[in-house]
Amino acid sequence: MLEKEIIKEAKKVILAYSGGLDTSVLTTWLKENGAKEVICVSVDLGQVKDPKKLEEKALTSGASKFYNINVEEEFIEEYAYKTLMAGAKYENLYLLGTAIARPLIAKVLVDVAKKEGADLIVHGCTGKGNDQIRFELSIGSLAPEIKVLAPWRFWEIKGRSEEEAYALAHGIKLDFTKEEDYSMDENIWHLSHEGLDLENPENEAKLEKVLKWIVPPEKACDEAEIVEIAFDKGKPLSINGKKMSAANLVKELNKIGGKHGVGIDDMVESRVVGMKSRGLYENPAASILYFAIEKLGSVTIHPDALAYKQKMGLDYAKLVYEGKWMTPLKEAMDMFMEKVNENLIGSVKIKLYKGNMYPAGIFADKPLYDENLATFEDSSYKHSDATGFINLFALSTITYSKAVKKN
Repeated sequence: MLEKEIIKEAKKVILAYSGGLDTSVLTTWLKENGAKEVICVSVDLGQVKDPKKLEEKALTSGASKFYNINVEEEFIEEYAYKTLMAGAKYENLYLLGTAIARPLIAKVLVDVAKKEGADLIVHGCTGKGNDQIRFELSIGSLAPEIKVLAPWRFWEIKGRSEEEAYALAHGIKLDFTKEEDYSMDENIWHLSHEGLDLENPENEAKLEKVLKWIVPPEKACDEAEIVEIAFDKGKPLSINGKKMSAANLVKELNKIGGKHGVGIDDMVESRVVGMKSRGLYENPAASILYFAIEKLGSVTIHPDALAYKQKMGLDYAKLVYEGKWMTPLKEAMDMFMEKVNENLIGSVKIKLYKGNMYPAGIFADKPLYDENLATFEDSSYKHSDATGFINLFALSTITYSKAVKKN
């Protein structure tokens, strides 16, 4: 069956709705192409400023019903903190702010689809991106019986300019100008920017134009600030001794890091579909938390476990980036990370200054660091023990060298 026939046959269509260009156009387009009923679902990960305004826009565009479902606490506790505890950075830099949001959005979409008796979910991802994969793998894992369509892969609209023309022709109000039309994704873990001048990696990012959360480092506070973050088994607990919920902790760190110019990542990454793309990410809280947990882990995690955690972190990040959140391997990795981080209890003081972070004290409940052993002064360490150790440790290398030199 052709995609447009599937739209016409569907009892109800659930549309993943943000109110941006793609989904604003899609609400009207779906009705125009035979959808009997379109239900817009906004999944609030802390980014929705005015749900009433969003609802009005959805209903005006043709939706029969609108949901705004806030899951910011679940997002941080069950998604962001898991990647944090894994030390997961895609291509050793990207903190996965978009990738971790998609499986939770998919979960909410499926819940609403089942509640409403809908048999079709539609999303506004393009055929060039990663998000189409993340959504469809997650929805397929949760509800393989529900069909999923992505109109960007078959409709007549070929680019953002044509979308804007469609919106204008159909009286759909857009809240931006073409000159400011970076493609953005926002939740409380990050804010991403793509497109326009960023598409050419030869261009330096115009930070004053692009940044929304973070002050450009050269314009940040002239006074450094020290912030102390406490952890329990790898999960952040408090800032400067004040306990708070996961979402509120992240929001507070975003403010603190943002005013000091901390948390800007400008990178070219390898998309799942095969192309390279450039993105500029604002993630002040995430950057501070990753820095802090790494410092505390250096004092509390057994060396073999730490080395393996660091290697596994790259594999974990790749799985998450590719949309494989709901897979046995990723779930098994979570269990490993829980075990590795069980001694990650204590706090870290971090000095923030003009885009930089410096450790200002690591306080572990059960430190593996022993100052008596590490000191350059007299200690219980027996230097003479090193001779026999080195003889045995070097034995294979020396044996190999002798054998090669004989020939």
